[in-house]
Amino acid sequence: MAASSLLTLIDDIASLLDDVATMTKVAATKTAGVLGDDLALNAQQVAGVKADRELPVVWAVAKGSIRNKLILVPAALAISALAPWAVTPLLMLGGVYLCFEGVEKLAHKYFHHAEDGDTTDHAQRADGLAQPAIDVVAFEREKVQGAVRTDFVLSAEIITITLGTVATASFTQQLIVLSGIALIMTIGVYGFVAGIVKIDDAGLWLSLKTGSFQKGLGRALLAFAPLLMKTLSVVGTLAMFVVGGGILSHGIAPLHHGIAATAEMLHATPGVGAVLVAIVPILLDALVGIVAGAVALVGFTQVQRLRKTT
Repeated sequence: MAASSLLTLIDDIASLLDDVATMTKVAATKTAGVLGDDLALNAQQVAGVKADRELPVVWAVAKGSIRNKLILVPAALAISALAPWAVTPLLMLGGVYLCFEGVEKLAHKYFHHAEDGDTTDHAQRADGLAQPAIDVVAFEREKVQGAVRTDFVLSAEIITITLGTVATASFTQQLIVLSGIALIMTIGVYGFVAGIVKIDDAGLWLSLKTGSFQKGLGRALLAFAPLLMKTLSVVGTLAMFVVGGGILSHGIAPLHHGIAATAEMLHATPGVGAVLVAIVPILLDALVGIVAGAVALVGFTQVQRLRKTT
């Protein structure tokens, strides 16, 4: 009797693990795009940090990401059980924040110094190496806080997409899958980010070797590293608009259907229809993100001005 019960328990556990593995695979596939955006954004966020502080900063952001997910996983399960209608509005609020942050970053880069007439502070903040010791601490703290805030929104989207995948599963399966995806994504993103920011160090190390192949590879990595970081900076900012705008367009049914209808019409374009169907929705999501971010920035600026005058 005991042996039969034990075998039944083992069979139930095996079945549970099999279901969990299948749902985790599906969820990982659906969130792969967000993972790419998360990688680009976080690699770009730690740019400008002193070389010997890059890994500590990445680790600090990774710990912040873990804290985010320790909040988000229970919150997602609770909201799904108690107020499922609130998931989309909360996610859209996060999307607006991402768009706002992207527009604010562009505005600061291209207009801030012109308005303030002070290019020195902007140049220093763009490069943590130029800061005195006390400012480097503040610079790193600001970098970490910005990256953790961005991670919160992207993690919320990952958790929400995953929750939609396991919506009909049992609570135990939901908990295991959500926790597993959260852990996998955190390790994947920040492991890659750590590798990206140390490419130049690897290149320097190889360039000092005696072998001609190693020297050549080292020089190539040293040339590639700044180009990669600049590319990630552009991709990271664009990702804010694509991800944030995508969240907003999916949450507003007429807008989502309009983008889908536009893509469907372009599908019939001879020769390039398939390419347009893939690219145009991304560009339209980015446009939605830019507009939403600009509106949010104008609103935020006006509120700040009103607070200063009162």
